[in-house]
Amino acid sequence: MAETAHIREHMEIIGADGVHVGTVDGVDGDRIKLTRADSGMGSHKGHHHFIPIGLVADIEGDTVRLSANADVAVSFEEE
Repeated sequence: MAETAHIREHMEIIGADGVHVGTVDGVDGDRIKLTRADSGMGSHKGHHHFIPIGLVADIEGDTVRLSANADVAVSFEEE
C-alpha cells in the first residue's frame, strides 16, 4: 500500500484501469472522503462518499491510483 500520508485535497482518484473515480476532499480516519461533485445522481447527489484507504495502490504526483478498477471501487463507496 502507498504512503497514505501523502494524500491531499484536490488529488484525482483513478481506478487500476485509469478511469476517474473521484476527487479527494480529505482523509477521514481509514477512508478517503470524495468531493460532493463526485457524489453521483439522484439520492446520492449532494453529499460526500468515502473510499476505503485500503484500496490505495500508489500515489503518482497528484493522482491516487486504486488497486481495483473504477467500476469495482465505486461498489466499495460508503455514504
